[in-house]
Amino acid sequence: MAERVGFIGLGIMGKPMARNLLKAGYSLVVHNRSRGPVEELAKEGATPASSPREVAEQAEIVITMLPDSPEVRQVILGENGVIEGIRPGCIVVDMSTISPIVTKEIAAALAAKGVSMLDAPVSGGERGAIEGTLSIMVGGPKETFERVLPIFQVLGKNIVHIGENGAGQVTKACNQIVVAVTIQAVSEALVLAAKSGVDPAKVRQALLGGFAQSRILEVHGQRILERNFKPGFKARLHLKDLGIALATGKAVGVPLLTTSLVHEMLNALCAAGREEWDHSALVTLVEELSHTEVRAAAT
Repeated sequence: MAERVGFIGLGIMGKPMARNLLKAGYSLVVHNRSRGPVEELAKEGATPASSPREVAEQAEIVITMLPDSPEVRQVILGENGVIEGIRPGCIVVDMSTISPIVTKEIAAALAAKGVSMLDAPVSGGERGAIEGTLSIMVGGPKETFERVLPIFQVLGKNIVHIGENGAGQVTKACNQIVVAVTIQAVSEALVLAAKSGVDPAKVRQALLGGFAQSRILEVHGQRILERNFKPGFKARLHLKDLGIALATGKAVGVPLLTTSLVHEMLNALCAAGREEWDHSALVTLVEELSHTEVRAAAT
């Protein structure tokens, strides 16, 4: 019989992830700060809970999907938190993107109570969460990973156990560097094409067949051409993630020069009031500096 799962954090990513677990037949207990998503999933068969502690009291495996380190620390270690309700032998899986240092702190506190933890941040955005095709990067004990693997297989396709606690978060920081820098590169390339009088849609098509091909060019390049900045991943969250990457780099002595530049671009994007836009909206800053807008040529 499948273990009962608790899910805390039903936002853009968390709600479709929780829904996929319900569809797969898992008994699910859910909690969220705002009640709307809880009530929505309750109609689909989930059991609502009024606090993280209540979730932990009813589940063997508790998943958190929250915005940042302070929220994860509060939900797991705070008053009425997961640690007050969870029992020895159970598991906490944090699928948020947070600081590796905070991850290790939380894992140690849970271990003192006989509870194992995995840090399992994801990549793939809202689309990947809905379709169950997320990339999942996991840190924590191997035996715990193997116990949770069937759940991960419902939520994602590329699932890699990286190492001990914190390793998943370091991997996600690396992922966010590559994604952000590539969005910036694609933005600059398409604006250059448009300003030069060349159809950016055809430039994208040509680049997709060569060494410059990437998932970012494919998906976000199309977003840019369509002027579709509805958030699959919000700019303010990527700003936060690059802050984690920069702090990690500073802690271990790795200069992240290009990351710093794109971090400031994201900071400028958020300061311009576009913090809730998709991170592909980085192109709008390049456009404004160039006095050029990227659009496919009329056919």
